[in-house]
Amino acid sequence: MAAQGNTKVIYAALFANGAIAVTKFIASAVTGSSAMFAEGVHSVVDTGNQFLLLFGIRRSKRPASAEHPFGHGKDLYFYAFMVAIMIFGAGAGFAGYEGIHKLLEPTEVSPSWINYAVLGIAFVFEAVAWTMAYRGFQASRRGRGIIETVHRSKDPTLFTVLFEDTAAMLGLIIAFFGVLATQLTGDPVYDALATCFIAVVLAVTAVFLAIETKGLLVGEAADPNVVRQLRATVTADPAVVAVGDVLTMHLGPNEILATISADFDNSISAGSVEDATARLRKTVQASFPDVSRLYIEARELKPGTASV
Repeated sequence: MAAQGNTKVIYAALFANGAIAVTKFIASAVTGSSAMFAEGVHSVVDTGNQFLLLFGIRRSKRPASAEHPFGHGKDLYFYAFMVAIMIFGAGAGFAGYEGIHKLLEPTEVSPSWINYAVLGIAFVFEAVAWTMAYRGFQASRRGRGIIETVHRSKDPTLFTVLFEDTAAMLGLIIAFFGVLATQLTGDPVYDALATCFIAVVLAVTAVFLAIETKGLLVGEAADPNVVRQLRATVTADPAVVAVGDVLTMHLGPNEILATISADFDNSISAGSVEDATARLRKTVQASFPDVSRLYIEARELKPGTASV
């Protein structure tokens, strides 16, 4: 699924997190729960993250220019990386500070049905958003495991929203047990501990997302299957004797830069080599629409020099 196709999922998460944040802050103000306050901050951060992703998608659609001849596709990767930083700094950092502060200086948490009502409503909204994100993620798995799918995905919106929503649901569950334990025992320490656990969940999510988006930002090769098919397509041309390097890099979720070195038949003329190169360009563009930039280098290859 292309990044553009995930905007519905992002908008759903945006509106859900915005509405949930307001209710969480109201519940925190009424009851004094630090866990609810941390969850409110979490929802505000997630709301901001959706804006970052939408802005990244918009920026990535800009056409190529003299300053950026390969386009702006990687803008999406940059803003997805910023999402990871936001989750870690603003989300995990603030929740951790709030939790430790409440552990050192406990304050009374008033028992109230408001906390449970807000948590229940928030969980329903998050579940709906999570389901939409999961369906999009499932469509891209193609029989692969979850970790492998995330690692091979070139569209960060596929897994960023999913893992954000997963962290949000885990945070709600932790907040529920923290509020419940505090109400049953009268000890606010449980509420503070829940806040600390929420910080840990956010930190782990942020690190995982940062690792995956960093790989995309610095440049990842196309899927190995695509590389193999590119090699086979060029090798099949009658004018090609051998294929050497097939080097690829994603410039965006649906933009691949490919550089292929090919050894052409020495018996054909230079004009025939040009014709073969033009023919290969048309064949590759027809079979691989994501290959937006294709460079074919004609050179003599020694036996055993072919590589991926």
